[in-house]
Amino acid sequence: MRRPPLARYRVAALYRFTRFPDPAALQGPLAALCCSLGVKGTLLLAREGINGTIAGEDAAIEAVLAHIRALPGCADLTPKTAWAERMPFYRMKVRLKKEIVTLGEPDLDPTDAGTYVAPADWNALISDPDVLVIDTRNAYEVAVGRFEGAIDPQTASFADFPAWFRDWRKTVEAERGPQAPLKVAMYCTGGIRCEKSTAFLKAEGVEQVFHLKGGVLDYLEQIPEPESLWRGECFVFDERVSVGHGLAEGDHVLCRGCRMPVSPEDQASPLYVEGVACPACHDQRSEAQKARAAERHRQVLHCEALGVDHVGATLPAKIG
Repeated sequence: MRRPPLARYRVAALYRFTRFPDPAALQGPLAALCCSLGVKGTLLLAREGINGTIAGEDAAIEAVLAHIRALPGCADLTPKTAWAERMPFYRMKVRLKKEIVTLGEPDLDPTDAGTYVAPADWNALISDPDVLVIDTRNAYEVAVGRFEGAIDPQTASFADFPAWFRDWRKTVEAERGPQAPLKVAMYCTGGIRCEKSTAFLKAEGVEQVFHLKGGVLDYLEQIPEPESLWRGECFVFDERVSVGHGLAEGDHVLCRGCRMPVSPEDQASPLYVEGVACPACHDQRSEAQKARAAERHRQVLHCEALGVDHVGATLPAKIG
């Protein structure tokens, strides 16, 4: 993404599945380097790799990326870059986790993933009638936009995907017959979930499994809208909420009550109150909760009018 004239801070979202025998040994030096350079955000370390989002001045981010690229298996790491006029994080955290994206399959080797498919080749793959296209994102994300004809697992979290797939596979094989091998293409927002889910399918015995390289974001950035098979917008885990082709900011906003995306239609509902609630959560929130949210929203608007930061919503520490 091109740097806007007033943007001072580079925001780098990154992940890499690789084997870290001792992630705890990497934690201290990485945290110390980030803090010494004024870099903020969150990085997750696990035996299966690294994931997170950091922000700082361009030279500082490059120094941290150079450090990460020196770690095992990370030499060709390519982050997704955005720019911000203000620092979007308030602190630096380097955390140890069991998984950098939670699937709940402890014996899975996520480095044994499926076949990458470049955005330029994706349309041809998913237009093949023998290919089953699966959206690995959560139901609220799929509601914002999806590839035409893709299967929606209706999952509430990524950890629900294995159980859904095993049940779905039984149904599909009963209809198609077990002799017909599955050919599956999967996608997610930024690549991490579909990459890990392809490794899961391979572990389940599915040999022909593919995933969109760079996720929907790379597709929307590279594929012209007239050629696109994407329908709607793409939910993103930052203050843009959703983006369209060319990564132009979309029309959805974030409900501060339930943290769910709100469509333009729902924004017109009398149950939508900016900063407080939306049609999906209005009746589930108590009056006390709504009152607290309204006061917090008033403070946010006051800080914006003064041109100062409010300690509140920041960019999340992950990519999808």
